[in-house]
Amino acid sequence: MSLNVEQIRAQFPVLQEQVNGQPLVYLDNAATTQKPQAVIDALVEYYSTYNSNVHRGAHFLSDKATRRYEEARQVVANYLNASRTEEVIWTSGTTEGINLIAQGVAQRLQPGDEVVVTEMEHHANLVTWQQACKRAGAKLKVAPISDAGELDVSAFKALINEHTAFVAFPHISNALGTINPVKELTAIAKSVNALVLIDGAQGVAHGAVDVQTIGCDFYVFSGHKVFGPTGVGALWGRYEILKDWPVWLVGGEMIATVTYQDATWGELPNRLEAGTPNIAGVIGLAAAINWLQQFDANEILAHEQDLLAYATELAERIEGMRLVGTAPQKIGVMSFVLEGTHPADVGFILDKQGVAIRTGDHCAQPLMKRLGVPGTARASFSIYNTRADIDRLFSAIKKAQMMLA
Repeated sequence: MSLNVEQIRAQFPVLQEQVNGQPLVYLDNAATTQKPQAVIDALVEYYSTYNSNVHRGAHFLSDKATRRYEEARQVVANYLNASRTEEVIWTSGTTEGINLIAQGVAQRLQPGDEVVVTEMEHHANLVTWQQACKRAGAKLKVAPISDAGELDVSAFKALINEHTAFVAFPHISNALGTINPVKELTAIAKSVNALVLIDGAQGVAHGAVDVQTIGCDFYVFSGHKVFGPTGVGALWGRYEILKDWPVWLVGGEMIATVTYQDATWGELPNRLEAGTPNIAGVIGLAAAINWLQQFDANEILAHEQDLLAYATELAERIEGMRLVGTAPQKIGVMSFVLEGTHPADVGFILDKQGVAIRTGDHCAQPLMKRLGVPGTARASFSIYNTRADIDRLFSAIKKAQMMLA
C-alpha cells in the first residue's frame, strides 16, 4: 500500500484519545467519520477571522465569507462531476436532500403512479417515499435482495414499467456495505423515463462519484460521512429539472420579488436555499473534500478492502459469529451477530475495551426483519484504520463472548 496510514492517523486528533483507559479504536465510520485537522482548522479560521453572513453584506468579512462559501459549491460540483455549479444545493444532510425532492415529487405524482425503492433502504430513503406515495395516492414498490444482502437486479427490472414515475436507491447500504450497480439500475429506470435519486450518504467517502457517468437525476449526501462537519450536506440535481422544482422553504435569500400579495422565486441555487445557511459547515465540507482528494481513490478502496478481507478471515475462525451481509461487492462494513447475545450488550462490552462500533437496526428496521435479525453489531472501516484496529476488535469480541456466555 502506498497510503501512509500512520501519517494519516496523526492528522485526526480524536484518534489520539483514550476511552476507558484504552487507546481508542474507532470503527463506527458508517455512522460518522472523524475530522482531520485541516477541517477543524477551516472551521476555526472562519469563526476566528471572517465570521459573517453571506451574499448580504457590503463589507470585507461578508465578501470573504461569500467567496469561500461559493468556492465550496464549486468544490462539490467538481467532486461529483456536475455540469454546472448551480446544480449543487446546500442542505443539512442526506435526509433533508431526499425530503426536498420528495416534497416536489409528491406534488407531481398521480394515483396509479409507482415509486420503486429497495429492501436495503435507510429509513430516510424509505419513509420519505412511503409518505409521499400516501399523500399522492401512488404505489410504493420494493425491490428484493438476496439473503447475502445483494440487490436482485432482475427483480428490480421486473418492477419497472410505464407506471414507474420515480426510483430511489442507495449507492451503498449503510447496514450491510453492499455496493449497488447504480449505473445499471439508473439505465433500467431511465428506459421508462422515470426520475432517479441516489442516496449517496455512504458512497461519497469510498470512491469517485461521477453523476454524469451514472446518469441519475439527483444525488444526495452528508458532509459528516466524508470527514466533514455534521449538519451540512449537498443535493445535486440536473439543472433542467431543478430550475423549476417546487420551492422547499420560503423566506430570505430565495426571493426574486415580494409584495404584500405575492412573491416570485430567484434562480438556482438560491431558490432552494432559504434562510441563513450553515456557512461554517459548507466551508468545512469543502476542506474535507479537498483533504480527501490528495489521496488516490483506488488506494483508499484497496486499503479498506484489505481491512475487510482481514476482518472476514478472523470472523470465520470464531464459533458462534455470523456475518450479516456478504454480497461480493461491498465496502469495509462488517455487520455481525454473536450467537446467544444481544448486539447492544456486545457493543457495551467492546466500548469498555476502547472499541467503538455501532449496534441496533441502523435505521433500517424493514431490512433487519427481512434478514431475520433484531439488529446487528456493525464495525465499519475507513482510511485511518489499521489491521491492529481489527486485532483489537476481535480480541474484544472474544472477551464479549466469554462474558456473555
